[in-house]
Amino acid sequence: MTTVRERISAVLNGAIGYERGLDALTVIPSAEVDPVLIAVLHDAFTALWQGGWQPVELHRVVARRGDTMHAHLVTDAVAAHLRQFPPAAVDERWLGQADALGAHVWWTDPATYLDEIATRWKLDRVAVLDVVLTLLATLSELPPIEVLVPPPGTALPRGHRSGIGGSGARRPIDVRLLDRVRALLAKAESSTYPAEAETYTAKAQELVARHSLDEALLVARGGGAEVVPFARRIGVDHPYEDEKATLLDAVARANRCHAVWSPELGFATVFGFDADIDAVDLLHTSLLLQAHRAMAQAEPPGGKAGRARLKTFRQSFLVAFAVRIGERLAGAAEAALADATRTSGEAGTADAPDLLPVLASRDEQVHEVMRSVFPRTVRARGSRVDSREGWDSGRAAADRAALHTRNAAQSR
Repeated sequence: MTTVRERISAVLNGAIGYERGLDALTVIPSAEVDPVLIAVLHDAFTALWQGGWQPVELHRVVARRGDTMHAHLVTDAVAAHLRQFPPAAVDERWLGQADALGAHVWWTDPATYLDEIATRWKLDRVAVLDVVLTLLATLSELPPIEVLVPPPGTALPRGHRSGIGGSGARRPIDVRLLDRVRALLAKAESSTYPAEAETYTAKAQELVARHSLDEALLVARGGGAEVVPFARRIGVDHPYEDEKATLLDAVARANRCHAVWSPELGFATVFGFDADIDAVDLLHTSLLLQAHRAMAQAEPPGGKAGRARLKTFRQSFLVAFAVRIGERLAGAAEAALADATRTSGEAGTADAPDLLPVLASRDEQVHEVMRSVFPRTVRARGSRVDSREGWDSGRAAADRAALHTRNAAQSR
């Protein structure tokens, strides 16, 4: 006689028809099915957490492949997993993502979790089982990925990291500087005047650029704790994810980072030093908002007749915006490097390190980390541009966008 776990496995593996398997489970008393089903869910999530998945990443990919109910179950799984560990044993980034998702234990008892789900969502038992089994099928399809953040129970002391880049201190953008940058970008995003928005974002870029260059010199002079490059996965949502990933790549390159796009999982892995990745994340988000706002103002009327035209316009717009932003960022990077080199030379001493070799060394470190994770990458085929109207509008919007005199040394 088969056990309940074997019957669940048979449903998930397609050994029996899904509907027939679901019907068979519904006739078994919930007191027998629910504990096993919850245990199978727990095992599936634990394997993914240990396999490199972080809360926000798993929530995003499940939402992409399923629906909001499946995503809610991921949030609950995060809360259930965290309750096993003291906060000191959980990496601060894991805790931050759990907070961002609003993960908390709202149910009264694990044994009654599925019944409480049914009450909360106003679903019958068959529907609840269907949601859980569908989620399990989705989870079983996800591969292990690189462990970028230690899973709960394996965290280092606050302020330190160990991972693919080695071991070293965490050095993000200074909190006070970060607040100033966010305030400037918020003004840029809310402004209806392109010139004003550009001024705000240019200032934000200038601030993060100088912070990054100053940090590089500080470490080179032996005045700061050793830092090593790390990686962060940044989600890219549909629609038009390929075009949005192109914009992320342009921002990453301008900030001495490198991005590898994984379209099947809906994220790009950005490699670089902490402060630089922080800048990429902030600036990419801001520029994407500016691109969408400008695109909405410039796009042709939609409707059934113009739907195909509207799609090609948007794709072409975003490609052109990304390309033009990349051109502007490259020029701004050269200007920032020249200014920093001049300032460093005027204020430095005879034994002060030269900025160019320092930045070249850091860039090689970033490349080494990227190659360790992705030894073989394929250059993506450029997105098609089928709308000249969209291309011209996208470049014009990029010329107006709030930009960055960011950094400098971009050793490619």
